[in-house]
Amino acid sequence: MKEVKLFLGPQHPGMHGNYSAHMYVEGDIINKSYALPGMLHRGFEKLMERRHWMGNLALIPRICVIEPDPNEMVYAMSIEKLAAIEVPERAHWIRMIILELARLAANLMSIGGIGAPVGLYTSVYWGVADRDLILDIFEKITGARVYHMYIVPGGVRKDLPEGIEEEILDLLDYIEGRLPEFYDLVMRSPIFQTRTRDNILLPEEVVWELGVTGIGMRSAVNREYDIRKVKPYARYDQVEFSLPYGPYSDAFTRVDFKYIEMAQSISIIRQSIEKMPKDGPVRAKIATGSALRWQVPPGMVYSCVESARGEYGYLVVSDGGEMPYRIAVRGSSYPQGLMGVEKYLPGHRIDDASLWMDTMGVCAPEIDR
Repeated sequence: MKEVKLFLGPQHPGMHGNYSAHMYVEGDIINKSYALPGMLHRGFEKLMERRHWMGNLALIPRICVIEPDPNEMVYAMSIEKLAAIEVPERAHWIRMIILELARLAANLMSIGGIGAPVGLYTSVYWGVADRDLILDIFEKITGARVYHMYIVPGGVRKDLPEGIEEEILDLLDYIEGRLPEFYDLVMRSPIFQTRTRDNILLPEEVVWELGVTGIGMRSAVNREYDIRKVKPYARYDQVEFSLPYGPYSDAFTRVDFKYIEMAQSISIIRQSIEKMPKDGPVRAKIATGSALRWQVPPGMVYSCVESARGEYGYLVVSDGGEMPYRIAVRGSSYPQGLMGVEKYLPGHRIDDASLWMDTMGVCAPEIDR
């Protein structure tokens, strides 16, 4: 049988994001696979080293279009550690609300997107439409729908608009009511179960070899490992939530965990709104004079948060100047999006490649950054 080279993405409807996988196949079995993530944004790390500290706020959200806010958070946390900045109490809670709304939006996009490669296009329409309601909230809070530039060093850019808490709670009620409908549509579909149960397995040894975190890790190693719990930031240590974990990571289980985690995000946001101080400052004073000439004290720090795809971190080095000396991005989908595609897609069927991309949460610019 002749080996044929196929291109999956970036325009293919089963590909998630501007990403391409080049596959050498015999019949419908993948023999070799190579990742080409450089189809959209690239070179972020060097770009950040050539821009002023505050000027990077407009650049960093673009490292992951689907869930940009973790980039804002880890960048701000790094600068706050270097400059010894104390974030106001109210800002901590607002940050949590923003991050969990972003997690909800990312999981809705993922759950909707999984319908395309298995033929359940209704889930695509539902997921995008309901995610758009979250973007409406972001627009009211930040003025932008996708790239918010809202979490900044010292807190958040501005306070929440009046009455937005009630709108968020109403939206959470709606999404919570929609989750059973999504579950019936996707998880109970015979087509979806046939395509995902006992398929695209992620063994525990592969988790440790690749450095996979997030849902992929929790579903494979039977541990509740989450940065929000093991290394709490913001005020995650003051809210109650639990996470699913287990010893068997197939595509079905990983999608199932997304549903469970969406319910937990809803709970965290409700607790945050209830416990958040009703007034007070939302941003610490960080510099005098021009923000573009701000000099961050020298040092090296690593900050990390838990994104919808796993541990998301920045290593930031300052030499005391007006620009970062070095920034390295630990994109949460790097292990599975690069090494996973090249080492573990071979042996699978062509139509399973898209299932790996979606259930493992591959975000292309996190890889070619």
